[in-house]
Amino acid sequence: MPRIVPNLWFDTESEEAAAFYTSIFPSSHVLSVTRYGEHGPREAGLVMTVEFELDGQRFMAINGGPEFTFNEALSLEIRCSSQDEIDRYWDRLTADGGEPGPCGWLKDRFGVSWQVTHEAIEDMLGDADQTKVDRVMAAILQMGKLDIAEIERAAAG
Repeated sequence: MPRIVPNLWFDTESEEAAAFYTSIFPSSHVLSVTRYGEHGPREAGLVMTVEFELDGQRFMAINGGPEFTFNEALSLEIRCSSQDEIDRYWDRLTADGGEPGPCGWLKDRFGVSWQVTHEAIEDMLGDADQTKVDRVMAAILQMGKLDIAEIERAAAG
């Protein structure tokens, strides 16, 4: 089975971004760094790619230039097991220029969109009781960073 490796396009920040991400997630590290040579297409010596791993998931970051930027059409979801985890990831990813968003979404300082969620929410939103689902969704829609206790209260009615 082929391995899918998300590739993130940066202007010149790939090495900084990889260092930032690997400092946040457990069991994470930079695997390799390549640099542009004399034949470009960017200046010789500039970091070209950084391969890194976040808790077992490989990523590639490329310094491809300013032509493309990130948007919310693609996001990385972190399924947390506790409110402490949600708080920790939310706080780290919004630090130093990140932007909080609605419903557990945020953008980090590089413009990458993340969803910081709880592992139980998918089951709550898939519940057979549509009234319960509606209460959970209404609660989530009122939040920035998710509050699991409040979502559980909404689910309970």
